[in-house]
Amino acid sequence: MTWRWPSATPRRFGASSTCFSPCGWDKEQYDILLCAVDSTTRRNSDDQAMLATTLRALSEAVSKIDIMYHHALLHNIFTMSIWYYNRDTRDALLDLIIRLSAVADQYLRECLQMLVNNFTPPGPLVSQMEKLVSDDKRKEIYSQLHESLKMISDTVPLAPRVLKDIINRSMPKLFDNKVKMVSFVECMLGLDTERLGDLIGTSLLEKVVDLLTELDVNITWEDILQEEHSKGIFEMELEDLAGDVDKFGQETEVLFGGNVCAEKLDGLMVVVCEHLKSCAEHGCLKREFDILKTIFRKGVLKVHKSKFAQFIMFYACSLDPEICGLDFALFLTDIFTKKEDDAIARMSAVSYVGSYLSRARFISADTVVAILKRLVDWCIDHCERQKKKHTRTKNPVEHQIFYASCQAVMYVLCFRLRSIMDYPNLKSQVFKMNIRSILMDPLEPLKVCLPSIVNEFLRQAKAARLFNASVDLELEDRIDSDLSKAFGGVNRLDMFFPFDPYLLKESDRRYIRPNFEFWSLVKTTYSDDEGDELGDFNAPGMNVDSLDDNFDVELNSDDDDIEYTMNKMSITPHRSFYHPMAMSGDSGLSMPARIRPSVSPPS
Repeated sequence: MTWRWPSATPRRFGASSTCFSPCGWDKEQYDILLCAVDSTTRRNSDDQAMLATTLRALSEAVSKIDIMYHHALLHNIFTMSIWYYNRDTRDALLDLIIRLSAVADQYLRECLQMLVNNFTPPGPLVSQMEKLVSDDKRKEIYSQLHESLKMISDTVPLAPRVLKDIINRSMPKLFDNKVKMVSFVECMLGLDTERLGDLIGTSLLEKVVDLLTELDVNITWEDILQEEHSKGIFEMELEDLAGDVDKFGQETEVLFGGNVCAEKLDGLMVVVCEHLKSCAEHGCLKREFDILKTIFRKGVLKVHKSKFAQFIMFYACSLDPEICGLDFALFLTDIFTKKEDDAIARMSAVSYVGSYLSRARFISADTVVAILKRLVDWCIDHCERQKKKHTRTKNPVEHQIFYASCQAVMYVLCFRLRSIMDYPNLKSQVFKMNIRSILMDPLEPLKVCLPSIVNEFLRQAKAARLFNASVDLELEDRIDSDLSKAFGGVNRLDMFFPFDPYLLKESDRRYIRPNFEFWSLVKTTYSDDEGDELGDFNAPGMNVDSLDDNFDVELNSDDDDIEYTMNKMSITPHRSFYHPMAMSGDSGLSMPARIRPSVSPPS
């Protein structure tokens, strides 16, 4: 059948019929065309061939299509889902959309909205996405959508701005289906390349991070933790001591069974990490990382209930430790040391840098020492400023930034002191930092910081001959103290360790775990591989015995009687989780299992 477009002004019909010119088609012929492009019809291969032919014919006549007279036709076109069609039919439909978008002041927004709608499969395909849509077809569809949007953006200067607005309005919501979320974000991030990425890339990443954070804060610790414990101390990090990833996966699957937000977040983290990996492979990771830093500072840094979203920064740094890894450590340290930000931001930053240097396996020992020196120097300056004041009080609130920094220094050294001692030049730098002067200052950080961290630090510092003191036994079994609660404030920043072990199964296995330092794998200064005490960390010129003389803490004379297990560093109020593997045998020393971030104070 041969169709002709009407050349004179047609009479107008409703949306279900449409208008025709007396000298053009009659209504019957036009209705046949509408049926040929009906978006609700499911087609076999022959029908799709006919549809492709029809769409190509329409592409040659886009200048004749008028929104006033061909509403039903346009509605059918704009509601089509390319997911149902073969490659040839998809090409024909997308070519028509590209041509329609170029019609001056007519269909740009509708065309872009149609393409964005196709970021996700239609409802009937969502529930059986893995069975009905192969990975190859899915990636092919994304590629076609990306190419179409790029061509429209190159042709219509206004397109990127309109596309940005449409994507903002179309972003998945918290309660959307996981397949829809993951599909939309995966396709959307594919736009973050070349010219289009330069124009809207920042907005795309910001929306993704917002979605990750929203899902994250909706996962409560009640969803994660299971066993009840009178003191809320984790006996172990949730980790696989035998290195068996499959078993770890099984445990986390049980842990998050039925937690919809966790499953969605896990899927999205996989997509974002794959995107960052692709950026690294194509040489554009630094650009992406710089955008993420800005987004992180604005939208994540002070979100203390975030447990997983921040790991996109961790993974990005692991892809380029020498540039991005170092940059992130300096970025956090700059926020802490400079006074432009408020106290909460600065405390958050030093908590981040402490957790990051402790957990990032890819960060070199010399970087750790360099950052520690900046933290210690800041603390020394703070103490010197206080000496000039007429009155000096141990006020946890007034000096909360100082206490947060002292705690970060001790926490990092719990993880990294042994490895630092293996390098004579770095060892020398640490001994020259005068850490003793800030810890023995009248502000008494050893009494204010978390007892669990203080205990482990002092034990390792003594074995390394860096610092020698014992602690009040009354503090040993305490998760926290009234003083630590005071400096932590309402957000409990005394217990904010944002890079604690990562509990999302799939993204952990593929991206986080290979780069993450678990406490059970850390070599301490007081034990060799067989668990014997070490005595070979002598510091040249160091008079170790003199360190005890003026130390103003309630000391116990018998240090060796103190049973140190770093599960005491593991803090989550009123909750604990026991890893099944940890309960099956003698696992030896277990350290900060988890010092829980994102914990709101008990009501």
